[in-house]
Amino acid sequence: MPPVRGGLCRLYGAFRGRINLALAAACLIAAHPPAAPRTVAKGEPPLSAATQVSGGVRADNQSSLALDAVELWLEPDPATQRLAGRARLVLRAKAAVARPSIDLDSNFTVRRVTVDGAPVTPARPDGRPDGRIVLPAPLAAGARATVEITYDGTPHVAVNAPWDDGMVWAKTPGGHPWVASTTEGYGCDILWPCLDFPEGEPAVATLHITAPAGLRAPANGRLLGVDTLPDGRTVWHWRARQPNTYAIALNIGPYLEQSGSYRSRYGNAIPLHYWHLPGEGDKPQQLFEEFAPALDFFESLIGPYPFGDEKVGVVETPHKGMEHQTINAYGNGYAKAPEGFDWLFQHEFAHEWFANQMTVANWDDYWLHEGFATYMQPLYGRWREGEARYAAMMEAQRNQIVNRAPIVRDKVLTEEEVYEPSKGGAGTDIYYKGSWTLHTLRWLIGDRAFFTATRRLVYGRPDPSPGNFTPRYASTREFQRLVAAEAGRNLDWFFDVYLRGTALPVLVQERRGDTLRLSWRTERDRAFPMPIEIQVGDAAPRRVALPATLPVPAGAHVVIDPASRVLRDSPAVTAFQAWQAAQRTAK
Repeated sequence: MPPVRGGLCRLYGAFRGRINLALAAACLIAAHPPAAPRTVAKGEPPLSAATQVSGGVRADNQSSLALDAVELWLEPDPATQRLAGRARLVLRAKAAVARPSIDLDSNFTVRRVTVDGAPVTPARPDGRPDGRIVLPAPLAAGARATVEITYDGTPHVAVNAPWDDGMVWAKTPGGHPWVASTTEGYGCDILWPCLDFPEGEPAVATLHITAPAGLRAPANGRLLGVDTLPDGRTVWHWRARQPNTYAIALNIGPYLEQSGSYRSRYGNAIPLHYWHLPGEGDKPQQLFEEFAPALDFFESLIGPYPFGDEKVGVVETPHKGMEHQTINAYGNGYAKAPEGFDWLFQHEFAHEWFANQMTVANWDDYWLHEGFATYMQPLYGRWREGEARYAAMMEAQRNQIVNRAPIVRDKVLTEEEVYEPSKGGAGTDIYYKGSWTLHTLRWLIGDRAFFTATRRLVYGRPDPSPGNFTPRYASTREFQRLVAAEAGRNLDWFFDVYLRGTALPVLVQERRGDTLRLSWRTERDRAFPMPIEIQVGDAAPRRVALPATLPVPAGAHVVIDPASRVLRDSPAVTAFQAWQAAQRTAK
């Protein structure tokens, strides 16, 4: 998610050999007569409190369920702003589950449910405050069940996507329907029947998306084919491996396409695709030309692109952006920036490594997604232009750290509890404070240890190459262990102060005559043996272990941390933020 902040154009043709499957899918989905055109207001229909919960402690041991496969037939109708769908889920019980349940927003009406082909009458979401479909029979440990659910309804319309989730029913400048969805905050159950917690991602997802005549539906994974129906509608068939729960998204519009191929430094060829609106001149080509250098940066610094067997995919959307696996949403309007690259494209692309390949098992570790993805922008600036650009970008991030809540609380949390300040969350600190925590850690342990630990976090091994890794789950505690192993020492004190505390450490300075005393003061008197660099006069900076009492000639000019390596309390930044707040209030 963004912080609050090629080749020739071509069209896919119809794959006529799949027309019977497409017709069957369309008949199953469009089981109800079309309604008159209408407009649903933003924020309507309202979501239940339960639907707004993604992750956290799951009722009835739902977290013991795994989703081995999902197949979705989805038909959004821009004219009526309704969604008709059918879902086939292959559930597996990792442990015995007495009341297997599937999450689906109660704004949908469930028309039919079968389990292993037999119709059942489960407890339904219709009229239920918790929006769950509870199956009528338990699942023993190791047992599997194939559940099919046919449903339809008016999905919630986002107020301010992607920060507020739901559907976006928009129009292009040319007046064509332009449809998108986001579900990271409130969860996948806004669109399809799912297991709405991070470890509920399907091992494989097959998508059949029906688009109105003249429109296209790019989606996750590999394109299997496109069928054209007699009335001109098209059905787009896609297959993706292990997309995270909020990665499956709808995108429909009158798209043109930039396409090409990238020869990876690992030897594999990676398809590149950008779906964009017509009539935008050379702007789409300019963005498309950023794909290859961004790929080279990530592959040289972190490791191989995780989904090279599928594609690098980006689609222009009527909202800001989101890391929808292999079909990242882009809505930055081709904005120019002094660093010379599109920060939003680069940020969402970073999530292919930090969110899609490496996914947190618990939203409490959300900063591993956003902190790393945010840190990749200044690192990319450094890779492109050097240390001056890196320092300028890090400075911009430093001024946005607010320190209102801990980043990590060591308990199972929902996405909203981590992200929303009103619910005790750290807000954008998971981006900016997370990034600065990584900046300081990299200086503390050095590039070799830092990037090896990062590589192991992302791939589960230090030597990734195409074909020897799969998407994985991770946690802050695992990252701490990896850092300790690579650095050769325990650094729990570092993570406790920066991630589990709220206030930044304060560097206490006492200078008397020719003596300088330096020490740290931390929240709850946490241990914090962080060294610091000191420059006296024209001498080269030197790293000093703290606490320390240093001889410094009287009258000599002393600069502490001249390269801004260490994240610490800054009265100047605090005063600046207070002044900014006062200016906003005055307006």
